[in-house]
Amino acid sequence: MAKKRPQTKAGKQQLKDGEIPVVGAREPCPCGSGRRYKACHGRAAAQAVTELVHRPFEGLAGECDWVALRELVPAATVELTLKGGLPEGVPSVTLATVLPMAWPALRRDDGSVLLALQNDTSSGDLSRDLADTLQRALEVEPGTPVTARRVPADGPRLQDLLDPEGAFEPVVHTGFEFWVPDAENATPEVSASLERANAAAIPTVLLSGVDAAYWCETPEKNHLRWVMPHPEEQLLDALARLHAAGTSSLGENTRLVGSFRAHGLVVPVWDLPTSMGAEACEKPAVAFAERLAAALASDAPLTAEERRARGGLTNRQVTLS
Repeated sequence: MAKKRPQTKAGKQQLKDGEIPVVGAREPCPCGSGRRYKACHGRAAAQAVTELVHRPFEGLAGECDWVALRELVPAATVELTLKGGLPEGVPSVTLATVLPMAWPALRRDDGSVLLALQNDTSSGDLSRDLADTLQRALEVEPGTPVTARRVPADGPRLQDLLDPEGAFEPVVHTGFEFWVPDAENATPEVSASLERANAAAIPTVLLSGVDAAYWCETPEKNHLRWVMPHPEEQLLDALARLHAAGTSSLGENTRLVGSFRAHGLVVPVWDLPTSMGAEACEKPAVAFAERLAAALASDAPLTAEERRARGGLTNRQVTLS
């Protein structure tokens, strides 16, 4: 039987905590302790990486739209504004819902950057994952996609990189042609990915009269999905007041059916008839926003009927993230 290799004593200069590089979980820790990385400095790093940040987009302009583009909208783009302006050689940075071949990011031949929002991430902080991808995309050579990697636990977040005063104005597309400026000259792989993505995209429209409300069309019925910034308990109380009063709908044959919980925000959902398009939702949505504002301002205890309505809404709530 082979002898156990004795653990190496720390005979070399010790590194400071902030200088410990990330290595494989089973490799010796670079600090010189003789223990494996996962049992030494990797333990704290792993905990920091897996700790879930419930509102990763909090503090960013357009938090509700960030959530919608992450979870609800198939094809959309937003021009991003960086703190300190764009680096030399980067004409623009654009957030996209998804990119071809599921790339986390792409730096185009002209130097512009596309950052994908709906990719799987390696840590519990979506903001940190996206910031790491964005930083790498700004530095790679033009014409290069960015691949996924494990993100350092102490890396920057989007809140550190984006201008908090910059506008966040989503543009919803009918398909994914924004992927390539010249679709005719795209590679076969990208063309095939584009065709598949376009076939699966659900028609979606951003309402103009209220914030972060997205109409979508499905074969059996249409829906309105509205990401709201209000604290969850306060919002559910307000929705319950309206529901009990019979004023929670958006008009004839429409119904508030429940809500999603996504990235720390609540997303009420209405069923709509197939005959009700996005334009027909505009006035009812504005009117509902006024009723909701009044319900949010009330601090009266819920009545028995309102409590029953709240329980029904809560039972139909689904957590996406």
